[in-house]
Amino acid sequence: MEYLTSGFNIVLLIAGFGLLILVHELGHFLAAKWAGIRTEGFAVGMGPIMIAWRKGIGFKASSTAPDILERTKKAPAALTDDELAHYGLGETEYSLRWLPIGGFVKMLGQDDTDPSYRSDDPRSYNRCPVWKRLVVVSAGVVMNLILAGILFLIAFMIGVRFEAPVIGTVAQGFPAATAVAENAEAQNITAIGLQPGDRVTAIDGSDVVTFADVQIAAAMSKPGTPLRITVEREEASAPLRFVLTPKKDEAGSGLLTIGVAPAASTQLFQDDDEGLVTRVLASNGLGEQGLKPGMLMTQAAGRPIETFQQYQKLVAQSDGAAIATVWVDPRNTNTSIDVDTSPVLGQQLLYEGDSGENTMPEMGMLGLTPLVELVGVPSTSHNSDVLEVGDVILHAGTGSAPRMGQFLKLVKSNAGQSLPMTILRDGKQIAVIGVVNQNGMLNVNPGYATDLPLIANPMKQLRSGPQEDAVIVDSPFVKLDLFGGTEIEEIESTPVSNWNDILVAVRLATKKASGLGQGAELTIKTKNPIDAQAHTDKVALSAGQVEALHQLTWRSELPTGLFEPVFVVRSASGNPITEIGMSVEETHKLILLTYLTIDRLFRRSIGIDQLHGPVGIVHLGTKVADRGYTFLIFFLAMISVNLAVINFLPLPILDGGLFLFLIYEKFKGRPPSVGFQNIATLVGLALILTVFVVTFYNDMARLLGT
Repeated sequence: MEYLTSGFNIVLLIAGFGLLILVHELGHFLAAKWAGIRTEGFAVGMGPIMIAWRKGIGFKASSTAPDILERTKKAPAALTDDELAHYGLGETEYSLRWLPIGGFVKMLGQDDTDPSYRSDDPRSYNRCPVWKRLVVVSAGVVMNLILAGILFLIAFMIGVRFEAPVIGTVAQGFPAATAVAENAEAQNITAIGLQPGDRVTAIDGSDVVTFADVQIAAAMSKPGTPLRITVEREEASAPLRFVLTPKKDEAGSGLLTIGVAPAASTQLFQDDDEGLVTRVLASNGLGEQGLKPGMLMTQAAGRPIETFQQYQKLVAQSDGAAIATVWVDPRNTNTSIDVDTSPVLGQQLLYEGDSGENTMPEMGMLGLTPLVELVGVPSTSHNSDVLEVGDVILHAGTGSAPRMGQFLKLVKSNAGQSLPMTILRDGKQIAVIGVVNQNGMLNVNPGYATDLPLIANPMKQLRSGPQEDAVIVDSPFVKLDLFGGTEIEEIESTPVSNWNDILVAVRLATKKASGLGQGAELTIKTKNPIDAQAHTDKVALSAGQVEALHQLTWRSELPTGLFEPVFVVRSASGNPITEIGMSVEETHKLILLTYLTIDRLFRRSIGIDQLHGPVGIVHLGTKVADRGYTFLIFFLAMISVNLAVINFLPLPILDGGLFLFLIYEKFKGRPPSVGFQNIATLVGLALILTVFVVTFYNDMARLLGT
C-alpha cells in the first residue's frame, strides 16, 4: 500500500509540475497570439514527442509535420496563412514531450538557440514591435506569479498546517544554547539559552508564524550578522529578547542555524514507512507492551499533557524512575505503559593544549562519556547492509573506544575510503567494514550508548569558555588512568548496569555534600578492558563538580523525533479580503526569498550541495504530499514563484536574458550583434547545463546516500 501511495504522490507531483510549466508557456502563447505573432508550436516538456495534436490532423504519437508535408508538399513553416486555411490546418502544433523539465512556445522568426534566425513574414517575432515582444517574453513569469497567488489563495481558504514556532530541543554548541536574554534579570530568568516550550514571536521585528520562518531567517541571514529574536516563555511576564548570531551546521544541513528543532506533540507518527518508530519501540520493549505508531499519550505521572515538552519536564523531575503513561489508540482504547528514562548528560569541553583546535562538546560527566551508539541507520544509507540501529562502536580505524568527537573526526578524515570497525551487537563483538562517502559521512545517526556502563576514552582535562580564554581543570578520574572500554561496576558499593544507574548512584552518594555546598569522595569499582581485572579506587570531587552533577537531569527513552510536530494552521477564516492579502504577501515573500537564496549562494553561506533539481524536488514533494493536499498546493505555489524568479534572471536563454536584449534593442534601435548573442547563448547554455548536472548529482547523492 505504501508503494501505491508513493507512486500516486509522484504522479500527482508530475501533474502539478506539468501545470506550472503549462501555465508558464500558456502565458507566452496567449501573449504571442495577442501580439499577432504566428505560433508554430506549443510544447509541455522537452525531448521527443509523446503525443501531438494539430487542427486538421488530430492526435499523433509523433510530430504532425510529416502529415502536413504529405498533404501540402510543403513544410508547416513554409505555408502561408491562406494556405493553412485552404487545407483546414491549424498553425500551431500542441505537443506533450517525454522529459518533464520545461516547455516552449515556437514562434515564427524566433529561436533561442539560433539568434541569427529571422523571418520576413509580417507575423514573425522579429517583425513585431519591441514593446509587444517585451510583453510576450515576460508573460510566462507573470502567469506563474498569478498562478502562485491563486494557489496560495486556495491553500489559505482551506487552511494549511505548518510546524508551530515553538522550540522543542536546543542543540548544544549552537547559539541558542548559550544566549542570555537581554531582559533576563528584569524577568527573573536564570536559565541560559532558549528553552523547550519557548514560542518565537518575532525575528528582527518581523512576525514569526511558523517554525519554517525561524529556520529561514537563520539560513538566509548574512554570515556573522546577529538576529534579534523575541520569544514568549510561560514563566516570564513579558517577552524575552535574545541576540543570536547563526552558526553553520557543518555536520548536518550545512546551513546557518541557531540550533533549535520544532516542538513535538504527544502523538507518535502514524506514517512509519521506514519503520523507525516500530524499531525504536521494539528496542525499548515498549512495542511488547502495546505501544504502536499513531498512538496518543494523554497522561504522564498522573497528569494530563498535550505536548512532549510537558512530558519531558515530568521526566526531568523523575530522579531516574520510570514514568507511568496512558496512551489512546485510534479506537479510543486506553493503554497504560511504564516508560523508562535515561540521563541527560552534561556538556563537556575537552582541552587539547594551547595549539589545539576547538572540539565539539562531549556529553558525559566528570570527564567520562559513554561509547558511541548508532541510533539511526536510514534504509537509504549506503551502510544499511552493514550497520544496524543499536550497534556500539568499540573500535574504528586505529582508534579504540572513541568518544563522539573522535569518531566523527575519524570518519571525516577517511572520506571516500573504507573504515574497519568493531561493533558490539547483541552482546557480541563483530568486525565490519563501513564505507565513508566523499563528503566524509557514513550516513548514519550516532548517539550515546547510555544503556551500557562502559566509558569511551576518558577526557583528562576539561576547559570552560573559548580556547583562548579557557579555564582548565583536571578530570577527577585522571589519576585512575582508565582505558576506553572500561566497565563501571559499582558506585559506593551500589551495582550499576547503565548510565542511568551511574547518575542515580552518584547523586545519591553526593546528596548531603550538595546540600552543604561541599566536595565529596566517591568509591568506584571498575573492570579493565585489557586484563578484565576489577579495581576499586577513590575519587575526590570538588564542590563545583558535585553541584554540576546535581544539575544533570533525565530524558525519556522515547526520543522527540518519534512524535508528530505541534502544528499551527494558517487560514484566513473565510475572510476573502484576508485571503487575498495573505496570498499577495506570501507571493511577495517567496520572490524576495528566492533572490535572497541566490545572494547567499554567492556569499557561500548556502552551498551548491543544498540545491535541488527536478528529481530532488519530486522526492521532496512526495513527502510534502504525505502532509495533505493543502500543503501540496502550498508547495506547488512556492515552486511556481521559484520558477518565475529563476526564469527572469538576466541570463541568456532565460526569459530575463531575452528581456535585457529587447531593452537594448529598444534604446539602440537594433538588437545586439549576432556574434554577441551567439556567445551569450553558449554561455547561458553552459551555465544551465552546469546547474542541471550539479543539481542532478545532488539529487542522486541524497537518494542513494552517497
